[in-house]
Amino acid sequence: METLHLRAMNTDILLAAEGETERMQAGFELAREFILAGESRFTRFSEDSELSALNRSAGARFLASPDLFSLVALTRRFFHLTRGLFDPSILPDLKRTGYDRSMELLRETGPSPLFETLLANEHPSFSEMDLDESDQAILLPAGMALDLGGIAKGWIAERAANILAGYASACAVDAGGDMFLVGLPDGMDQWPVALEDPLQPANTLTTLNVSPGAIATSTITKRVWQQAGKNRHHIIDPRTGEPAVSEWISVTVIAPHAYEAEVFAKALLIAGPQEADEILRHSGIRFTYLAVDQNKKLWATTQ
Repeated sequence: METLHLRAMNTDILLAAEGETERMQAGFELAREFILAGESRFTRFSEDSELSALNRSAGARFLASPDLFSLVALTRRFFHLTRGLFDPSILPDLKRTGYDRSMELLRETGPSPLFETLLANEHPSFSEMDLDESDQAILLPAGMALDLGGIAKGWIAERAANILAGYASACAVDAGGDMFLVGLPDGMDQWPVALEDPLQPANTLTTLNVSPGAIATSTITKRVWQQAGKNRHHIIDPRTGEPAVSEWISVTVIAPHAYEAEVFAKALLIAGPQEADEILRHSGIRFTYLAVDQNKKLWATTQ
């Protein structure tokens, strides 16, 4: 199996494929170009992105590209399926708690104290957003701004894998833990996926054997920083506007689509064991999860 590594979407990306070498190289290049183009369109860290243009338009109708409209429509669907635990309108809270620039810059310069003066949840409810399918217009209420980071990452990884699949007999794209797998490696009936120990990332906690499809992990132990003496992480609980407090520190979800796995990994991490199985039942989507708590106890789907 041949591989290609790149850095995009604030994470390390791995593309892997089997097949005829020359065709795979062409596939690698097309998938790489798609990932970089997707990042430039949907990042919140560039004023030139389409997402930033949408956020600046809050209070007025914005005519979106088909891909952005599709992504935002997905976010509304998952907002309801997770009972609001997945909410892309928490961007003001992310900024207020210090995540106001890319993680690379945040680690170099530290978080800004500016947003400490803002109040948690000081923005409109995501339910107030309006979509018009007739002309693919998005209306964000004044004061609303979206962060599509995780769901866009999963969507891009899956699309890139499907592009690569046109040039390979089996392939995978891993975007910082958001993975989409197509076909099966030669001689294997499943993909072996190492699950990282969230407390000791250099170690493997266990290895999962998964079928083609998606797997994604969310954790509160990686994108972390300190702000005004407080420990912070990037998983915001929309109910409080603060970094989530949960019994679980890591959740891995196996689902048909990468954006589904990404969304539910984050929602279940916020929900914890008390609400996880109810969210699974309410979603109507067939997925399984494996969660890790502070004592490295494993929690798994019970239905």
